[in-house]
Amino acid sequence: MNQNINECLRKGDKEIPFGYTSIAEIDGVHSDMLMDFGTLRMKKGDVFEEEKDLECAYLLVSGEVKFSWCGKEQVASRGNCFDDGAWVLHVPAGTKIKITGIGEDSELTVHRTVNTTKFEPKLFAPEDTPTEYRGVGTMKETCTRVLRTFFDKSNAPWSNLILGEVINYPGKWSSFPPHDHPQPEIYYYKINPSNGYGFSELGDNVLKVHNNDTVFIDGVTHPQIATPGHALWYMWVIRHLDDNPYITPHFLEEFDYLRNPDTTIWPDGKIRQY
Repeated sequence: MNQNINECLRKGDKEIPFGYTSIAEIDGVHSDMLMDFGTLRMKKGDVFEEEKDLECAYLLVSGEVKFSWCGKEQVASRGNCFDDGAWVLHVPAGTKIKITGIGEDSELTVHRTVNTTKFEPKLFAPEDTPTEYRGVGTMKETCTRVLRTFFDKSNAPWSNLILGEVINYPGKWSSFPPHDHPQPEIYYYKINPSNGYGFSELGDNVLKVHNNDTVFIDGVTHPQIATPGHALWYMWVIRHLDDNPYITPHFLEEFDYLRNPDTTIWPDGKIRQY
């Protein structure tokens, strides 16, 4: 699908406002993503409550909050999204949740989509999500990155979402070799330090992304790169299509050889034409 590149990037505020900020809406802006997406920033003592007729997930990006749901509660703390594992509350439609600000400044991402399947609510703690180091041993480590997948079809087959996060080391790539998939996806970015930037490829177009930016992806290749000296974190969420759930991406054939650890890359070998 050919995206209108002017509609693919939402520039974030230098300092996101307190409260809930809507970024994508199922029945509104960026409805082609088939999901609600927004940020929730909270001060100490702030309370956020909702009971939506939608599947919902709440990812703690940083700070300290108390999650309350179905008679349960748990205080969750995360110093920052680069160094610490995440907490995610995932609930079915019709579940009343409450989030209370415990720390002085906390941020979460909020995800919602249509799903009539009933399932048991789950709070994913940091120890529930292993940290993977993707790309190790290939491409001279230029695409080695941190990956955490909180839930997908393997551990939440009832969900209509996949939710995770990636950390690009400074100067390195992710989502490479180039791949695509028909299911819509959203990226939301943090840069460390925050004055840096990265680049987001969308097919034949490239977007310059900064702290708090959001990119909307619909059927095109989407490699990412962090500039030297700056780490790039991004939350990613994919919406399964009703008749075509996301399982594995399609890698562009002309670059797929780079996934092989035995591939010789210059200057270790002669220049090759592929």
